[in-house]
Amino acid sequence: MKTILITGGAGFIGSHVVRLFVKKYPNCKIVNLDKLTYAGNLANLKDIEDYANYEFVKGDIVDGDFINSLFLRYTFDGVIHLAAESHVDRSIVSPMDFIMTNIVGTVNLLNAAKTMWKDNSEGKKFYHISTDEVYGSLGEEGLFTEETAYDPRSPYSASKASSDHIVRAYFHTYNLPVVISNCSNNYGANQFPEKLLPLCINNIKTLKPLPVYGKGENIRDWLWVEDHAKAIELIFHKGIIGETYNIGGNNEWKNIDLVRSLCRIMDNKLGRIQGESEKLITFVTDRAGHDLRYAIDSSKLQRELGWGPSLQFEEGLEKTVDWYLSNEEWLNNVTSGAYQKYYEVQYGKR
Repeated sequence: MKTILITGGAGFIGSHVVRLFVKKYPNCKIVNLDKLTYAGNLANLKDIEDYANYEFVKGDIVDGDFINSLFLRYTFDGVIHLAAESHVDRSIVSPMDFIMTNIVGTVNLLNAAKTMWKDNSEGKKFYHISTDEVYGSLGEEGLFTEETAYDPRSPYSASKASSDHIVRAYFHTYNLPVVISNCSNNYGANQFPEKLLPLCINNIKTLKPLPVYGKGENIRDWLWVEDHAKAIELIFHKGIIGETYNIGGNNEWKNIDLVRSLCRIMDNKLGRIQGESEKLITFVTDRAGHDLRYAIDSSKLQRELGWGPSLQFEEGLEKTVDWYLSNEEWLNNVTSGAYQKYYEVQYGKR
């Protein structure tokens, strides 16, 4: 039985990846390592927590001794590294948290893998998941490709850029079998409501202001999280060692247009008069160093590995709204902080 480590598996993207691997590969042991910070929520995985091939481990990737002991205990055949501090606003306030987790934590994992696989790396893979924000900001035209020069503009994107470079350095210096992907903005179920879509869904529902930076002119490419999970699965199994793959949704939206579209959907779902929720839109001071536009060219992934997004944004947005409206208990637990007690309740007895 192969054993795969997925870091950050209780988070938004990570929980979808863990679920996919646990259900699809019953003969693989999936170890989910998560620190359970504010963004880690084990309730995201209630449906698979009792599967025989799944195990959760609470721990911090910044703790090098802990990581080394974990690798000795499980002798992992593969690593899918998603654990990261990822909110730009938080990185502006507390950059050191991002330096420690995103850089030092990644190096700890690389060192452990290098030590464990030094005599036999055949069939092993260290898969590092990154972001399109490492590329900086685009003008009105053009797309990020795998060859785009790095130009990070925030402590978050700079920390991720650094970790990308270090992962590549371990490939070239130590022949560590690595692969990297850089993705665009994810959306879908189980996203912590500090991010734009779940924040707006919750605020529309509760008639609170909808904060939009500047004039809402910033453009993002949106990727359905389940499509991202499928891309990760594909890259992990078929991605070429040493290569980088960009993952995008081919869905560019201005923030203001996205929020207005969300308002229309929510008005319809909640039985409100059309236009009522748009009155909640509140323009706020723009974020420092706010990149104007991100857009991903994922043609390499589509051409070489056969991946493609399964749905367009309008359909995905409807699905996302339906999920949050149908899972009010989850949303209430997250916004109240009650979800953080789940670990003690579920795992304290084991």
